[in-house]
Amino acid sequence: MTDASLFGDRLEAVFAVYGKLCVGIDPHPPLLDAWGLPDSAEGVREFGLRAVDAAAGRVGIVKPQVAFFERHGSAGYAALERVLAEARDGGLMVIADAKRGDIGTSVEAYGQAWLTPGSPLESDAMTLSAFQGLGSIAGVLEAAERVGKGVFVLAATSNPEAAAIQRAVLQQSSRAGDTVAQAITSGVIAWNQGRTDAASRPLGSVGVVLGATTDLRSSGIELDVDGPRPGLPVLAPGFGHQGAELGDLRAIYGSLAAGVIVSESRSILGAGPGALAEAITRRVDEVGVAGV
Repeated sequence: MTDASLFGDRLEAVFAVYGKLCVGIDPHPPLLDAWGLPDSAEGVREFGLRAVDAAAGRVGIVKPQVAFFERHGSAGYAALERVLAEARDGGLMVIADAKRGDIGTSVEAYGQAWLTPGSPLESDAMTLSAFQGLGSIAGVLEAAERVGKGVFVLAATSNPEAAAIQRAVLQQSSRAGDTVAQAITSGVIAWNQGRTDAASRPLGSVGVVLGATTDLRSSGIELDVDGPRPGLPVLAPGFGHQGAELGDLRAIYGSLAAGVIVSESRSILGAGPGALAEAITRRVDEVGVAGV
């Protein structure tokens, strides 16, 4: 039985209706210029609203990249608030790509900003960094569960300089011997499995970010084990512009493929405002053909 109050169940419902494509809303300066928009708060707001309008009814998930709004200060945040509200009003699941991380009350405040119902920045889920230890974000995970929100924890990102840290082996930990990426992923799986009625959940409400252009096995992440329910949601940037191919998804993610969210931004947004809706529809069809 699906419980609409749980993020993992809502995500599974989105997969069933719209598939697994997520449209990133990344108003890069070159894209703003290509769209004929100014590199300003007004420009990123218009960019975001046009993207939301094209996505609504065609795809189930959008992921605004907070940094491109944040760089315009308070006016940029006001623009983002409008984009988030319009996306949620349009029936879209919103993942705020905020990549926040800290300890104690500081990280809890980040969670309150992005995940509290009624907050100006309310989203369905947010990205978090746990490289200070998974326990450092436990307060956010607990708060998210209470209000039916989701979290995606950075585990294996595709930027080359990250490999040395993500593949480092823990020395003093209950997961000593695991790589950092493996420990984060295993910890998130354990968190989901420890929730009430976990065995009956199709997907957990806490996921990980695993870049599609990353060698996940070299990061120590086990991909070929059919673990107990709930499944692991995986936010997967790297398809499209960054080079990962949809046809390789199962080879990249193994048994984790069932929970993968295929995140694309520039490869879709590059179509421009006039052709954006068509580009989204075409990519949704391609993702479906790939069996994702």
